[in-house]
Amino acid sequence: MKLKNLFSMSSRRSTVGRLGSDILEFQAQYRMKGVLGKGGFGVVHSGVRKNDGLHVAVKDVPKDKVLEYTDESRIPLEVALMQQVSDIPGVIRILDFFDMGQSYYIVMERFNSKDLFDFISEEGPLGEKLGRQLFRQVVDTVITCHSRGVLHRDIKDENILIDLNTHQIKIIDFGSGTYLHEGIYTDFEGTRVYSPPEWIKYRRYRAEGLTVWSLGILLYDMLCGDVPYETDQQIMDAQLIWFPQLQLSQEAKHLISQCLNPNPDMRISLQQLVNHPWFKASSPQAVPTNLNCSSMAEMDAASSVESNNNNLMAVSI
Repeated sequence: MKLKNLFSMSSRRSTVGRLGSDILEFQAQYRMKGVLGKGGFGVVHSGVRKNDGLHVAVKDVPKDKVLEYTDESRIPLEVALMQQVSDIPGVIRILDFFDMGQSYYIVMERFNSKDLFDFISEEGPLGEKLGRQLFRQVVDTVITCHSRGVLHRDIKDENILIDLNTHQIKIIDFGSGTYLHEGIYTDFEGTRVYSPPEWIKYRRYRAEGLTVWSLGILLYDMLCGDVPYETDQQIMDAQLIWFPQLQLSQEAKHLISQCLNPNPDMRISLQQLVNHPWFKASSPQAVPTNLNCSSMAEMDAASSVESNNNNLMAVSI
């Protein structure tokens, strides 16, 4: 899918000959304040738009950290992808970008929020009611991004902002993203502990398999308080540990297990994920002591992941 309205913002012109004017333009329009956070791809500052006092976030991305540019006018791919999905409610909105010489400034909306990593660190496991509310937003947003031809490739708690007033979420940081296609990807710049076993073992993956795996890691993190795997071997073994004190429902455990099937051909699809029974539950259900329902018994059996399942060579990735 090609970009839509790529040059719709006033400063989205060719980078050729724009350096001096961009620096002056940014200084005329915005005032920088403190640092909000730092990551592998740059520093995010707080800022204020001078003409109306709007609070913004300004991501400072060094040019040597830019992974890819668009073909059209050497615009960073991250900027182009953000513009492609900027009107999606669950995506952080880009306001402008500037060429500042050694780096790019990406100006984005800012609101009373906290990233999900910090939110979980402070609150602990979120519980299924809140977890369901937040996770459904993430899934719907990811699916809409895919419909626009954008693959995020780094869905994780640190890249999800939660509005502390409304519990609405916004996905941020498309620095590892790329265009969506149905073929095999052989490059990956996302977070290791969220990467699927087919990437760890073969350096190959498909878009949906990667996305569903990372969503499974995220949901486990939300409901259990931390990611399930820390090492490459743990990722390939794909053994999940459940904590009885959390009283996770059978549906929640089944959904996570289906997302984290080490065989990408057997992994749940995005469409199956969004239609999973867990999303339809009105309230969290404790793990039943007796399973009289055959469908629930089948669900429980399907949720078990064998630790010695290394038969990934047989799958078509």
